[in-house]
Amino acid sequence: MKKIFLILLISCFGIVAAQENTFVSEELSITPLVDGTLLLPDTSEAIPLVIIIAGSGPTDRNGNQQMAKNNALKFLAEGLYKEDIASFRYDKRILKIMKSGNIDETKIKFDAFMEDAIAVLNFFKNDKRFSKIHIAGHSQGSLIGMVAAQKGADGFISIAGAGQEIDDVIVDQLGKQAPALQESARKAFDDLRVNGVTTNYSPGLASIFRPAIQPFLANWMQYDPKVEISKLTIPVLIIQGDKDVQVQVSEAELLKQAAPEASYELITNMNHILKEIKGDNLENQKSYNEYNRPVMPEVITAVATFVKK
Repeated sequence: MKKIFLILLISCFGIVAAQENTFVSEELSITPLVDGTLLLPDTSEAIPLVIIIAGSGPTDRNGNQQMAKNNALKFLAEGLYKEDIASFRYDKRILKIMKSGNIDETKIKFDAFMEDAIAVLNFFKNDKRFSKIHIAGHSQGSLIGMVAAQKGADGFISIAGAGQEIDDVIVDQLGKQAPALQESARKAFDDLRVNGVTTNYSPGLASIFRPAIQPFLANWMQYDPKVEISKLTIPVLIIQGDKDVQVQVSEAELLKQAAPEASYELITNMNHILKEIKGDNLENQKSYNEYNRPVMPEVITAVATFVKK
């Protein structure tokens, strides 16, 4: 959300090189629309598995989009590998639909992303290689992961996840970035929530309220992260960076209030894509397309420590 801002087991085993390291990988097709990469440390013992769910938009398993290659989720998975933690990360289904050339935005539902995450969880549930399964959702993936984790995960990790419903998040963002559009957006979202459709919005909001994606937005708005995280009876970790310009620290605090028993890590100088930012907003923006800038070791340590408990 950077702008207004069968089960077919066809496995390809191989070694994937990354910088100076090598990682044992397994390419898996979970459903006809969900493909991903399993990183599996070489050990004879059962080890934890973390399922990594990407954020909004046409985001691939590495955390990249066409014009934003930062490899955040790839580096997170590789960092966990070095801690003897397996991970599975997968492409959002929208990527495969787009590649087919048969995309119909009106038929894409937010619920489908949750169905995909649950399918991944179910795929690994009885795999004896793994001692337990945690779900880690980044950004939009946080909400998706909360719902999926209710279906039998051993733990849940929210990374840069919103604490409000998506309409409230966007209205708050507009209040900071484009205040003149805030009131129009609020009215449009209210119409969408009540009627399932809206035509009452400023031309400056056309990219948000395109008719083709209104069904997706309306479906997404039905889920309140505070409600969903409060349903979890498993260990929960909430991670947030204080240089995140997309999801404010206050969003993580809302999640913590809704799940008082959750662990909470606020990482100094970490932005939305888990990179260290010591400079200004220009550095922050540039980091979204710096494919070799590493993720902060603090986020890897926080996840690894939580998973190994």
